[in-house]
Amino acid sequence: MRLPNSLQARLALVISLGVATLWVITTLITTATIRQEINEVFDSALEETAQRILPLAIQDLFEGEDDGTEQLIMTLREHDEFLTYLVRDAQGRILLRSHDADIRDFPPFQKTGFVQTATHRLYYDAALQGSFTIAIAEPMDHRNEVTKETLIALGMPLLILLPLTLGGIWILVRLMLQPLRGFRAQLATRDGHDLTPVDLGGLPDEIIPVAEAVNALLQRLQRTLAAERNFASNAAHELRTPIAGALAQTQRLLAETGDQGTSKRATEIEISLKRLGRLSEKLMQLARAEGANLRTETMCDLALVLKMVADDFANLDRAAQLVLDLPSGPVMANIDADAFAIVVRNLLENALRHGQSAEPVYVTLHPDATLHVVNACPVVPPETLENLTRRFSRGNSNAMGSGLGLAIVQIITKGIGATIDIRSPATGRIDGFEAIIRFPND
Repeated sequence: MRLPNSLQARLALVISLGVATLWVITTLITTATIRQEINEVFDSALEETAQRILPLAIQDLFEGEDDGTEQLIMTLREHDEFLTYLVRDAQGRILLRSHDADIRDFPPFQKTGFVQTATHRLYYDAALQGSFTIAIAEPMDHRNEVTKETLIALGMPLLILLPLTLGGIWILVRLMLQPLRGFRAQLATRDGHDLTPVDLGGLPDEIIPVAEAVNALLQRLQRTLAAERNFASNAAHELRTPIAGALAQTQRLLAETGDQGTSKRATEIEISLKRLGRLSEKLMQLARAEGANLRTETMCDLALVLKMVADDFANLDRAAQLVLDLPSGPVMANIDADAFAIVVRNLLENALRHGQSAEPVYVTLHPDATLHVVNACPVVPPETLENLTRRFSRGNSNAMGSGLGLAIVQIITKGIGATIDIRSPATGRIDGFEAIIRFPND
């Protein structure tokens, strides 16, 4: 038999089988003991009955006249006679018998003691040097019936208690494993944003070393991830200055050169440097999203932050395409303002970069802290839509980009407990792309 994978199920099954096996063994031993005790009690009754009846029968025979006829003891009323008897003389002639005694059930007298046939248990005794003998018979069916009824009377409570015992074992095992389920639940909440040690309170002594090893692993993982994030953030930050310097020199070269070949190469270098600058900025945002505490104790007005981010796009050629729809009052949430700004900036950049140039980008913030960003574009296939939130994943657009914008949005929304839903076509349209983010505002 294959054991289940669950430790709780294994413990409950093994303990239940062990208890059931012990109960079966105990029942078999009890059955044998009860049968032996019943036989002893009934044998004693046979012997005592014979020793009481035989003197009375002899006295009755002496007082009466023995004319050689068999005397039948009549009963006062009808009843089940479990013990029957015969009294014989030395020649085996029947002198006296009970009213329900069947002669065929009484073999001839051989010696004093017990005799068992296929159907009866008999006791033989003699008096006056064998002149008179008595045979007391009891049907084996009677003994078996008594044994059966006794075992049923003992077994019925056991049949009721056994399921209750097994159920109690299951409940106790489940209660004893409750700390393990709590430990598992705590581990399930750990991710790249939360690698704090797990509480060991209430765990059994056998599990504490495992839990301590898990906490040590979480600490090592936290240090490793922190080092990687710091490296990415520092590297991206340190690259900004040389990239800006190289870009300035390239733009100066473009302004000063008159050679078309040199100008063309300088333009390509400028484009590459701008792409590298955007990539370093995205890497800094990614490190910020993965390593920071994105929820704060102070409330932030999301509408105000959204307005400020939209104003930053004022110098862009396509800034006029942004159509803001903000609520009349503030939209408060305990979300880090920088994190929210990074989300909005990436969504707007994505919409402006990949949307159709002649179509507006609709940005709507609802009072329940739900943000909608909609841009016009051809319908994105479902298989491509599923992969857009992965790092360095790009759709079929030829527009410039790093493939990190929606991945950063996905990481931040997960870290602050928000949900992101991307759709194509957009709601109520036959084309377009829509990003819907529901921020927690409690």
